[in-house]
Amino acid sequence: MNAKKGDWVQIHQIVLEPSGRAPTVPEDTKKVPLELWVKGYALHDSKIGENVEIRTITGRKASGELTAVNPSYKHSFGDFVPELLQIGKQVKGILYGDEYDER
Repeated sequence: MNAKKGDWVQIHQIVLEPSGRAPTVPEDTKKVPLELWVKGYALHDSKIGENVEIRTITGRKASGELTAVNPSYKHSFGDFVPELLQIGKQVKGILYGDEYDER
């Protein structure tokens, strides 16, 4: 996919190679690079996998490998936890008394 100048894009860059990691980080962390993904507006035309410079919403310039054009949000708050339903009922009972009705 191609990005045109001004498109909303996401880039990726390696901030630190494993050899540059601090000696105090955990062993498993030392084995992988420190990576950064940033979203912003493309400052020139580019293709996925190519290096592109962007300007973020806050006006900062950054450059890295173009990974997405018009990236979507793919976050979640994790899996359903049934215990939280019971906690919610208990808290409402404490706050509103036994007469609290879930309906």
